[in-house]
Amino acid sequence: MAHRFHRSILREYDVRGVVGETLGPDDAHAIGRSFATMVRRTGGRAVAVGRDGRISSPELEAALVAGLTASGADVVQIGLGPTPMLYYAEATLPAVQGGIQVTGSHNPADHNGFKIVHEGLPVFGDELQQLGRMAAAGDWQEGMGRVEQRDVLGAYVDRLAAGLAGIDHAALATLRIGWDAGNGAAGPAIECLTRKLPGEHHLLFTQVDGTFPNHHPDPTVERNLDDLRALVAAKSLHFGVAFDGDGDRIGAVDSTGRVIWGDQLLMIYAEDLLQRLPGSTIVADVKASGVLFDRIATLGGRPHMWKTGHSLIKSEMKRIAAPLGGEMTGHVCFADDFYGFDDALYAAVRLIAASVRLGRSVTQLRDAIPAVVNTPELRFKVDDLRKFPVVDEVRERLERAGADVNPIDGVRVTTPDGWWLLRASNTQDVLVVRAESGDAAGLGRLLAEVDAQLALSGVSRGPQIDH
Repeated sequence: MAHRFHRSILREYDVRGVVGETLGPDDAHAIGRSFATMVRRTGGRAVAVGRDGRISSPELEAALVAGLTASGADVVQIGLGPTPMLYYAEATLPAVQGGIQVTGSHNPADHNGFKIVHEGLPVFGDELQQLGRMAAAGDWQEGMGRVEQRDVLGAYVDRLAAGLAGIDHAALATLRIGWDAGNGAAGPAIECLTRKLPGEHHLLFTQVDGTFPNHHPDPTVERNLDDLRALVAAKSLHFGVAFDGDGDRIGAVDSTGRVIWGDQLLMIYAEDLLQRLPGSTIVADVKASGVLFDRIATLGGRPHMWKTGHSLIKSEMKRIAAPLGGEMTGHVCFADDFYGFDDALYAAVRLIAASVRLGRSVTQLRDAIPAVVNTPELRFKVDDLRKFPVVDEVRERLERAGADVNPIDGVRVTTPDGWWLLRASNTQDVLVVRAESGDAAGLGRLLAEVDAQLALSGVSRGPQIDH
């Protein structure tokens, strides 16, 4: 029987919806049928399935598995865990060609969705839309797949810990680190991992709880780092790391409680990597600080600006064989001696490794990052039918005027004051602005330019909205 998804749930990078409103078991079943058909038609047979700790995830997982097997795919269920553990299973289990994680990521507790990989690459964009077209047409293979359970947590944690292989054990043993799982799906893996690591580790909120009773697990929102900051201060820790609800995005604070944002973490990772792999290309998204791109070049690397979105970053890294990439939002991907997917637990291990290899504390590494003045993501509602045309209009006006415009993803404009960005969200009826300058006066002038361009297209920055 054919199935039509709510128009809002097949997003650019993954599948997301509000459970009971736009997303339910019928959708999960249809995702399973379409994806199993896609896998089988490309010569595959088996799909790994995992889930996060949301209250709705077991029901959606059961419906997903039923859909996969009804279209003839064999299913390897790996159970509760972070999304990167599902990616690890898809990358390493023999005879598995795809994977689906049931997860609402960093979204509110009543949301859920699916992150999908096929033959080592994320399924996004038109491939996701193709799943919808297949469902609407009932274009599904028939079959009777098998289901097996597989415990991969131990092997996954061992692989994470291997990120410290060959590093001075005595130096590692001196470190004191805080870890905040935010009651997300990474909690049990963090418990297992920290038992294997040298040093002193203090853990917060590792019990998985889909109601997120302590704080929301989104480390890009500064208030969600308050508990970690308090822990670092109370225990005099060297630094702390935090994770989103499914463990693919990292946040960090140094010993003074300063936030180390995703693009700043990339500067640290880049310095460490370029000492070992000089001349490497490093990918970062269009929202990242100009300081990052300058820093990569100064260190002898090749900075490569790309479109925002974890799926887009991973795909571009693979296309150009880049060993490191990431986004301002804390998705960091290592392909030098890892698998090229975004894994916040592995990123935490690599932050430990970078500090020891570079011979400086995380606080000292943060101190070395040049000070600039920038905005967070300024997000405001614009009619869905107007958001892309507004960006096009702004770009055309600026190009006619001879401005320094990078159109890779929206409009990124460089001026003597710094740079500003205007782009349309791929997942919401939202325009996004970001700007960065050397001082507050320059930032004010950049934002005035943004507002002037928006006004010429009949739009103004309205109230700020959250992700």
